[in-house]
Amino acid sequence: LLFISGVSFAQESDQKVDFKKNEFKGNALFLVLGSFDFSYERILNEESGIGISLNVPFDNDNWDINYALTGYYRYYFGKKPASGFFGEAFGMLNNVDDYVYEESDTNYTYKPKTITDFALGIGLGGKWVTKKGLLLEINAGVGRNLFNNQYDDRDYELIGRAGITIGYRF
Repeated sequence: LLFISGVSFAQESDQKVDFKKNEFKGNALFLVLGSFDFSYERILNEESGIGISLNVPFDNDNWDINYALTGYYRYYFGKKPASGFFGEAFGMLNNVDDYVYEESDTNYTYKPKTITDFALGIGLGGKWVTKKGLLLEINAGVGRNLFNNQYDDRDYELIGRAGITIGYRF
């Protein structure tokens, strides 16, 4: 009886779960609003992943941003591998067209200026993955630009990150 219980207990040991570790995603929300936003994420283990995202607008009437390149790290709290509720830390290289206040000898004017900056931020979201690898993700976050703060009236001190994203895990 002791031998049988010992053998059955040994079979309950943790076995490494094998799962797909690559994801390619597109932000459907930004596509509707006039911007291409695509991401690649590499799943490191069942609880975390790293990724990169590129956002390039095609409708410049709605967007002041020229591009945003974002690297991120996510920690997942779901029961399935790399899914469920997650927290995110990100770094974003962003380039925007803005108007800055300039003082000359006789007057004050706003002049157009292209500003490149780097932001650090945090975000939250949720990811749901089907057995066949299709995924839906909803996320939002905010970051603070770290450089080019000499412009007191700047519109882009804070920068957002959001999405309703669909993709495939392979």
